[in-house]
Amino acid sequence: MSADRTEPLDVLAVMAHPDDAELLCGGALIRSADAGERVGVLDLSAGEMGSSGSAELRADEAARAAEIMGLTVRRCAGLPDSRLANDEASRRVVIEALRTLRPRVVVTHWKVGRHRDHRVASALVRDACYLAGLTKLDADGAPFRPHKLVYASAYREDVGPPDIVVDVTDQMERKLEAMAAYASQFVDVTAMGEAFAGGDRPLLDQVRAHLGHYGSRIRVAYGEPFHLDEAVAVTTLGSLQVASF
Repeated sequence: MSADRTEPLDVLAVMAHPDDAELLCGGALIRSADAGERVGVLDLSAGEMGSSGSAELRADEAARAAEIMGLTVRRCAGLPDSRLANDEASRRVVIEALRTLRPRVVVTHWKVGRHRDHRVASALVRDACYLAGLTKLDADGAPFRPHKLVYASAYREDVGPPDIVVDVTDQMERKLEAMAAYASQFVDVTAMGEAFAGGDRPLLDQVRAHLGHYGSRIRVAYGEPFHLDEAVAVTTLGSLQVASF
């Protein structure tokens, strides 16, 4: 899985740690790959500070998950886990990755979160997406700016209704399989990040319950929610989806 500079990515998830993409937007990434889109993940850190596993093990798990999801490319930016910073050096790393991969759409964390790395990553990615387009910026690669920045907001309790929900019904089992590839993180646990436990319910069952709720918002079995900073355009009123009654 290597990126071809002549073929930009359609979608790139830029997340703080290995497994964040699978947990937060794995179904949507798989759906894009199923549709023939070029999909990638940039893990900002190797997750070396995680309580379980090691950087090496998590890299192996991430590679396996990438195969399951059908990614075109997966890279690790090598920034320090639990010490992510929205500083000049870190922005340059992300900017150069964006200029190389040239994604049309970037997906990242919601703007707030329990883990400081998630909050910092959200701001870091937003700033890098804008700055990557500056002609005079001192960074490798031709100026490039993604068309759209999207925030994955699954499991959040501090945001309103999602702006968009992606139907991941057909991708749900592969999403869970990709998560299960991270045996060091997701197996035999009942919570992870903002995906809190429902009693003793296993995490993968908890994820299924959460995404079942969002799926019901668009009248399907499973959905992944996202937030945007801009309004969503529709072609015509007559083409609107999701029944009101």
